[in-house]
Amino acid sequence: MNVGFIGIGSMGSLLIDTFIGSGALKPSQITASNRTFSKALCLADRHPGLQAVPSNRDAVVNQDLIFLCIKPMEFKTVIDQIRDVVQPQQLVISITSPVMIEQLEESLPCKIAKVIPSITNYMCSGVSLCMYGDRMTDADIIRLTGLLSYISEPLPIDEQHTRVVSDLSSCGPAIMAHLLQRFIDAAVEETGIPRDQARIVASEMLLGTGQLLTAGGMSPEELQSRVSVPGGITAQALALLNRELDGVFNRLIRTTHAKYREDLDRVKVSLYGKEVNGP
Repeated sequence: MNVGFIGIGSMGSLLIDTFIGSGALKPSQITASNRTFSKALCLADRHPGLQAVPSNRDAVVNQDLIFLCIKPMEFKTVIDQIRDVVQPQQLVISITSPVMIEQLEESLPCKIAKVIPSITNYMCSGVSLCMYGDRMTDADIIRLTGLLSYISEPLPIDEQHTRVVSDLSSCGPAIMAHLLQRFIDAAVEETGIPRDQARIVASEMLLGTGQLLTAGGMSPEELQSRVSVPGGITAQALALLNRELDGVFNRLIRTTHAKYREDLDRVKVSLYGKEVNGP
């Protein structure tokens, strides 16, 4: 299987590094292009055998799968560049949530999927959100999920739920890291504990908590009840959080959804050249 990558920014390079590191792909199976060609050359130096190519068209020709790891407003340019070399049997995979499968199927004559990865995939953990176009066969889905299984738990979702599930899987690591950082900062400020020690303790705590909620089979509610006893220290802390965080995550989701709707509208204008109605 030959796999092309158009765009090797933060997530594109993460996917390539992790596919190679996990044994899912050999460098010789990967062709990569990037707007800044020198970045593709650096990636090829890091992974001998990987082919860096100067044009996006070259990243499409003779590939079985092509990952589009580009920003929403770059899609019109890239699609125009590759449209006449894409073949019906090829599978193009977008990792950009505001670009809809229907829009890609209208623009390209091939099979289409959308996959939303997570930074947790770098550790071969977490989920990758999978959505499939109408032209995909069962064999196509098996091939794609087989590849993603090396680095994640592939999770089929309805495209209409892309944003909220991405909030949990893709934004979630940054949000949890931010909360953890604030917890560490407060511990240092209030007690003088060495920052490195607080960071190690907190990070290992988060790792163990994740394992309890997954392999350990605990629900968030059960975990809280196992740690917290009525009138105890943890119970006091949770009561404070319930008061202070009331409505915070509702507002967070409203914020991400508002930005998502804005991006959807911008992509429509970019692809179609005018304002269009509909979701």
